Order: sequence, then C-alpha cells, then structure tokens
Amino acid sequence: MRVGIVTVSDRSSQGLREDLSGKLLAELVRKIPAEIVARQVVPDEKNRIQAVLISWVDDLDCEVVLTTGGTGIAARDVTPEATSEILEKEIPGVSEALRQVGQQQTPRAVLSRGVAGVRKRSLIVNLPGSPEAVREAFKILGPLLAHAVGLIRGTVMDCRTDERKGRRKNGT
Repeated sequence: MRVGIVTVSDRSSQGLREDLSGKLLAELVRKIPAEIVARQVVPDEKNRIQAVLISWVDDLDCEVVLTTGGTGIAARDVTPEATSEILEKEIPGVSEALRQVGQQQTPRAVLSRGVAGVRKRSLIVNLPGSPEAVREAFKILGPLLAHAVGLIRGTVMDCRTDERKGRRKNGT
C-alpha cells in the first residue's frame, strides 16, 4: 500500500516546532506494513494543502493520503475545507469513528472537524494534530486501510467476509 503523510502546521512548516505527529504517523503506517512514498509539512493554507493532496493522488498514485493537523476550530484550521473541496465521495463514518475514539481520551475531541473520503482511486483521511490523538485514531484507522483501498481500487469485491473468522457472516 502506497501512503503519503501530510502534516499541516504553520509552526512546523517554519521549523519552529518538530513534527512529532507526522513522525509518529509514519511509524504507525510502516507497521501495517505499508510504503510511505511521500511525506511533507505544509502551512495551514488551503491552496497549499490542496496542491499536495491533488498531486499525491493524481500524480504519485498514493493509495492513501493521511493528514495530521489543522482540523480544529481555530481561524487557521482549514484542512477539512481543503480536503472536502477535492473529494469525490465522503466517508463520514470514518471521521465519526475517529472523533468517537478521541472522545474516550478527551471531551475536546468533538471539536475536531476532520473528514475522510475518496478522490479518484485514493483514500484521504484527516487526523487530529496531537501525537496522542494520532495514536488513538490509528488504532481504528490502521486495520481499515487495506480493506478500504481494496474496495476503492476494485480488488475487494465482497464486504461480507467476517475478518475475525475468515468466512462469510452467514457461516459459509
């Protein structure tokens, strides 16, 4: 699986803060295992975020692009808007699940506005910006990635497989 990781942070893009969340996300992705084909830090600017997402999906053929940061309600948090405008299909259940797992750690997780969806043949998911939130979100997201990519790319044709038992849910 080919994965790109975008950290959205004004301070990290200026070298004023280490990109701990992007680094952690890369470590978690490698354990799936998956290949990280691109990693970049960009400022909280909608056009810059969109340019990276579009390029990585359209030109690099990343199967998954994960963003971290810029999902809150501060004035410069624009990652969800940047992402939504380039998606062809949203997957609200993914974002809802990430917020739900975040709520178990802090009630402030409900302030996250991250989105998830499909552009062309790629999955794009916004994760929160803190390392702990990334770690918790990835517990939900990590196991879903290969199946989601298979559905998007047409290599998985049957969603009825019970992955825990390796057989169809009806027992056959």
